[in-house]
Amino acid sequence: MEEKVKSGKEILDDFFENIGTIKNVDPEIAKMLNKLYNDDKLTDTNVKNELQTLRETDVSKD
Repeated sequence: MEEKVKSGKEILDDFFENIGTIKNVDPEIAKMLNKLYNDDKLTDTNVKNELQTLRETDVSKD
C-alpha cells in the first residue's frame, strides 16, 4: 500500500486555498491572505499593511 506524501508547497497550497472554509475565520482576512500567498507576497509587512487597510475600510463602513 503506497501513500503519496505531500510536499510542503502542496500542503500550503491546500491550506491557503481552503482558509476561507475554516470555522471562525473572517472571510475578508482569508481572501487577503490567499491573495498575498498566491501573489508570492506573503510577508509580515504586507500582512500588517493589508490588515490596516481592512481596518480602515471597516471603520469607514460605520
